[in-house]
Amino acid sequence: MTDAILHGLSAVAEHYDAVLCDVWGVVHNGVGAHHGAGEALANFRGDGKTVLLMTNAPRPGDAVVEQLDRLGVRRDAYDGIVSSGDVVRAHLLDRGISSAYLIGPARDLPLLEGTRIRRTEAPHEADVIVVTDLRGEEETPDDYRDELAELVALAKPFICANPDVVVERGQQLFYCGGALAQAYEEAGGKAEQFGKPHAPIYDHARQRLGRHEAGPKVLAIGDGLPTDITGANRHGLDVLFVTDGIHMHELGVPGRPDLEKVAARLSAEGLSATHVMPKLAW
Repeated sequence: MTDAILHGLSAVAEHYDAVLCDVWGVVHNGVGAHHGAGEALANFRGDGKTVLLMTNAPRPGDAVVEQLDRLGVRRDAYDGIVSSGDVVRAHLLDRGISSAYLIGPARDLPLLEGTRIRRTEAPHEADVIVVTDLRGEEETPDDYRDELAELVALAKPFICANPDVVVERGQQLFYCGGALAQAYEEAGGKAEQFGKPHAPIYDHARQRLGRHEAGPKVLAIGDGLPTDITGANRHGLDVLFVTDGIHMHELGVPGRPDLEKVAARLSAEGLSATHVMPKLAW
């Protein structure tokens, strides 16, 4: 890991042709856009380079764009979006799935819209179980223990469309689909996951980048150790660790990460970061 905090993406931009940037926690916090992040990405693109936003959102990229617009994220900050929802949707269609039982809130229904896949009212009627998120913000995985045990007994494919365990909204953390996938496996099942840090979303991103190869010319940016940093490490990408995200209060004072704490936490997780920055800025 670097022994200094990076003060701007501009300091290293010349070394990269493309950026794969996390969304929630880096570009916005679920309430509003981080305008410095948008400026940094727009400036990077201004040199003729490519920015793909890579998100574990369990919805198609078009639906994510609508959300980003509402939050005030500038359109010139990115060339396109690679979402876990898009990857899962393609997987279901490739497998010829005709019906699915969804666990998640109404906002995630676009995952199946416009496809031939029918959403069932009961899990035993479906080809697969798909979890996008918890149904309510105040719920925890404990609220799903009995339901998950019943799903394990059905032995149907269980697909997690959002591997994030928690997400930051404003100053609060809420459980996500990845927490239910963990609980499902603790109950004896096996969950299939497609977003970060798993290979399918990175394969999809490489296809989108086209001429770019995964390696030193592609920089991953993210705030989540289990997703963004783990994924970048697994797939041979340099990574910029944004510390003022979901791990903010573990790594020092907000805006001033303690590099010793950052290094210790990365080491404890068996991870590494090429660069460290509190918030993404140019």
